[in-house]
Amino acid sequence: MSSVDRPAAAVAVTGSASGIGRAVADALRADGRRVIGVDLHDADVIADLSTADGRSTAARGVLELAGGTLGGAVLAAGLGPAAGRERATIEVNLLGVTALLEAWRPALAVTGDARVVVLGSNSTTTTPFVPRRAIRELLRGEVDAATRRIRRRRGLSAPVAYAASKIAVTRWVRRRAVRPEWAGAGIRLNVLAPGPVLTPLLRAQLDGPTGENVRSFPIPVRRFGTADVLASWALFMLSPAADVLVGSVIVVDGGTDALIRPSTSPAALPLRGVPRLLWRMYRAPRDGQVADYSGSD
Repeated sequence: MSSVDRPAAAVAVTGSASGIGRAVADALRADGRRVIGVDLHDADVIADLSTADGRSTAARGVLELAGGTLGGAVLAAGLGPAAGRERATIEVNLLGVTALLEAWRPALAVTGDARVVVLGSNSTTTTPFVPRRAIRELLRGEVDAATRRIRRRRGLSAPVAYAASKIAVTRWVRRRAVRPEWAGAGIRLNVLAPGPVLTPLLRAQLDGPTGENVRSFPIPVRRFGTADVLASWALFMLSPAADVLVGSVIVVDGGTDALIRPSTSPAALPLRGVPRLLWRMYRAPRDGQVADYSGSD
């Protein structure tokens, strides 16, 4: 049996013309899946995710080609840190995910068994000086305010914008993933968070003014990732083996996060979290968010 033995419904892949997105699209096609690619060129749907019109074009184009039913999606399109492009970085990395997934959610719910992988980053836990208020603003849709706040970091604004966009999209995924309209509709929504991956984006960083910083970034395993390795992880997250993977962040970074934050995760539930836990335990049976154990004997 195929490692991704899903129904015949298409899988949408953004950023499908290069890097991780292309590797994912190629691997899915090799596995017999129908892929609808989205990118600036060489894709089934040509769209610029840094603009509202482009995101609308991408959302609409995929739905038309998919015939209203999607078996999954991999949101791999992204921009890396670049001075002067803080707003574009946020638009692609955050809104290029959230706007599309909100538009595609009904199509993903049709099969009752869809899987979505969003490309995050280990920069979410390894980048300092990211304003917490900017994250809150991004999650409220206040992109202008967040961009202005991030630009106040001046020389650090590019990496801060990138990390902020990835933090915001990761939190958006975790908050949405457990809701009735997502998990309750059979849509498994998760984040794949790599460290450095040798793609055109990373090559540009290596050749640019931040190249020395990239080369000195700690990776305990002493190896960078590759697009093919990340594609294998994405296929696993789209497979039946990931049936109960919901709202998870899978970090594939060669050990960087563990090196920098060895004692941060996992963390015990703080006292302030107990009321929420008790409320969720009370509400879960009423909201249908409990497992059915009747056939487990």
